[in-house]
This record gives sequence, C-alpha cells and structure tokens, in this order.
Amino acid sequence: MKAQSTVFSKARSKLPSKESPFMFLALAGIVMTMTFSAWNALLNNFAIENAAFTGAEIGSLQSIREIPGLLAFTAAFVLLILTEQVFAIIALSLLCIGVAITGFFPSVYGLYATTVLMSVGFHYYETINQSLSLQWFSKAEAPAQLGRLLAIKSFAALFTFAGIWLAFTVFEADYITVYMICGLLGLAITAWLATHKPEVSHVEVQHKKLILRKRYSLYYLLTFLSGARRQIFVVFAGFLMVEKFGYGVAEITTLFMLNHVINLYLGPKIGAWIGRVGERRALTIEYTGLIFVFVGYALVETAEVAAVLYVVDHLFFAMAIALKTYFQKIADPKDIAGSMGVSFSINHIAAVVIPVIFGLIWLHDPSLVFYAGAAIACLSLILSRFVPVNYAR
Repeated sequence: MKAQSTVFSKARSKLPSKESPFMFLALAGIVMTMTFSAWNALLNNFAIENAAFTGAEIGSLQSIREIPGLLAFTAAFVLLILTEQVFAIIALSLLCIGVAITGFFPSVYGLYATTVLMSVGFHYYETINQSLSLQWFSKAEAPAQLGRLLAIKSFAALFTFAGIWLAFTVFEADYITVYMICGLLGLAITAWLATHKPEVSHVEVQHKKLILRKRYSLYYLLTFLSGARRQIFVVFAGFLMVEKFGYGVAEITTLFMLNHVINLYLGPKIGAWIGRVGERRALTIEYTGLIFVFVGYALVETAEVAAVLYVVDHLFFAMAIALKTYFQKIADPKDIAGSMGVSFSINHIAAVVIPVIFGLIWLHDPSLVFYAGAAIACLSLILSRFVPVNYAR
C-alpha cells in the first residue's frame, strides 16, 4: 500500500497544477479555440440567413476582421500599463463577449461591429499568447510544450464542432442560443483564469516598447511569407474544394474535423520531433512539402486527391512551431513581448492584401493562385537554409 501510494503521489506531481503556466495557456487556448471555432463555423449561414449578406459583404467582413491583426503592434503600448497576463485576460473577455452577442445583431453593420470586437480580442490574445509561451517555456521544452498545446486546441475545436452539430440537428437550437452558450462558457473559464494566474519568477522583465531589430530580419521575412501562404490556404484552398469539386457543408466540416483529429495525435509528436532535429531541418521539410502541395492544388482534377492535399497542407502548418522556437533561440529574452506584436502585424500584412489581389487573379486562372503559393514556399525554403544550426551569439 505504501508503494502504491508513492506511485500515485509521483503521478500527481507530474500533472500541471491549476496555477501552472502550462495550465493557464491550455485553458486560455481552449477558450480561444472554442469561441472562435463557433463564430467561424456559424458565420456564413448566419450572415446569409439572418443578415442577408452577399459576396460583397462577406469579403468586406473578412478584410475588416484582419485589421486588428495588422494593428497588433499596438500591444506594446498597452503593456506600458498592464501586465501580459492581465492583458491576455482582457483580450479573451473581449473575444468571448463579441461571440456571445453576435446573434443579437443580425444586420450588416451589426455583424461588422461584433466581428471587430471579437477580432480585437482574438488578435491581441494571440499576440500575448505567443509572447508568454516563449517566455514561460525553456528553449529545450518549448517545441514539445507547444505541440501539446496544439493538440489541446484541436480537441477543443472537435468538441465545439460536435456540440454545434448536436445543437442544430438534435436540439434545433437557434443562432442566438449557440453563440451565447459558447461566449458565456468561454467568459466563465476566463473569469476563473483571472483568479488563478500563475506566478512565474524566472521570466526576464520585458522591454516596454516596440522591438524591431536588424538581426531578426530573417525571422520577419519568414513570418511575412508564412502569413501569405496561410491566406492562400484559408481563403482559396477551401474555395477550390467548393467551386471546382462541389464539396458541401458536411464534406468541408468533415475535413475540418479530420485535420483536428490528426493534430490531436501528431501535434505533440511534431513538437518533440522539432526539438530533436532542429528548426532548420524542420522548416526545410515543411517548405519543401508545401511546394508540392501548392503545385498539386494547381493541377488536381479529382475531389479525393484535393481532399488529401487539404489535409496534408493543414498538417504542414503544425510544423510552424519551428518558426516560433527559432525566434525564441535568437532573441534577447527581454525582446519577446515587444517583438511579438511587430511580428504578428507583419504576418497580417498579407492577410489584408492577398485576398483582394489573388481574388482578381482567381477570376483569370485559379491555378495561378496556387503556383504563386508554390513560389512563395520556394522563397521560404531558400531563406530557411540561412537558419543557423546552433544559436551561439
């Protein structure tokens, strides 16, 4: 009995406490994923059925949604008066409130307004989340821990999608009810986090200003190109599935869920693998794979192959952990908070520009959009070869 008690005691000691940095980031990630997944999953149907949206309004909405991401650098100014943990709590609260009230404003300008509120919270939280993750986890443990957090977010997304399906098919819920439940549940968890913030003593005091340094230039370039590639995937890969191959809501939702199931299993493994092989090799493999994926999108003629490309494409984005840990290893520990807002804004420059420009290219020839994505991935591959193997500065 004594030996058994010792085993249980050791097992409990390995679990993160409710005030641990990992637990804080895990629960905050669940709130972010649950609320944003609900908002995103219901958006098109709600906008068309309740707010009489056309393609023009949807396009404007998506551009407006990305503007707070472009302005993420302003987080550095907020940190002059707030700690990062408090700022994260406030940002999550704005996200939850924005989602909770969405159903009450079924009009063009009402949806624009709630989207801006939701997006401000989402983008500021993501900026602070990246900063805290790189500060709280050591360089040795960061890849594996970020992989675990990715898996937890995938589980939260799966749970949310399943809940929405049950709400609309079994309980015949309306949009107001589902938006309110998701938003208020997220707000309740956020309130709990506000009273259980972890105390971390080993973190460097951060510079309270914008950080833009020449020695981070390679990271900035890779971040910009990553944002461009992601927009091609988010905006045009899914559109290809619907327009060319006739995928319906059920098929697209199935692909979303499959992607999250794969991340749930492979996320921690990918993170641990990056820790073993290093960032340069991981980024090289990611960008090489993406070149073939984008060329595949340009040439694909069957719905089944397109689905495989979509899943593989999403899998490669899990390897973006390597870009974060690369910055962690080259950065002055005091620069992380001030740099994350800048890098997040750089990432979103493409988010504002790509949908408009590439949308016009799409009208001429959709395959050119994906060949451009392959070219961007090729440039990323070339730049990734300048990532150092060791990080002695």
